[in-house]
Amino acid sequence: MQSLASRAYGQVTARTASDQNIEYALFQQITHALQGVAEAETPEPAIWADAIDRNMKLWAILTVDLLSPENALPNETKAGLLSLANFVRQQSQKVLAGNEGLDDLIEVNQTIMGGMTPAGGGI
Repeated sequence: MQSLASRAYGQVTARTASDQNIEYALFQQITHALQGVAEAETPEPAIWADAIDRNMKLWAILTVDLLSPENALPNETKAGLLSLANFVRQQSQKVLAGNEGLDDLIEVNQTIMGGMTPAGGGI
């Protein structure tokens, strides 16, 4: 799992620092919410559902961006990230159905964050 995420995001070309910082901050905030829910002994259903929903929305927005003709990422990178987005969607459905935990979703987000630089440098 982590290997797929690393390969997909490892080749991302540099973007502007402000866009990069926004992406990183969103991943960080949403991943923190998922971790909080995962660590809670008895998470509140509304907080649990909100964390999963926000993560799904983030990945849906990334999917739209990846499919945009203006997206200049290499096709291989786009394909890897789109595959991850599909995995996140499917895994989120399993979590919402009560069949899976949040660990894989958290791991994917952390791997993506690991491939990003939150302040300045290239992705």
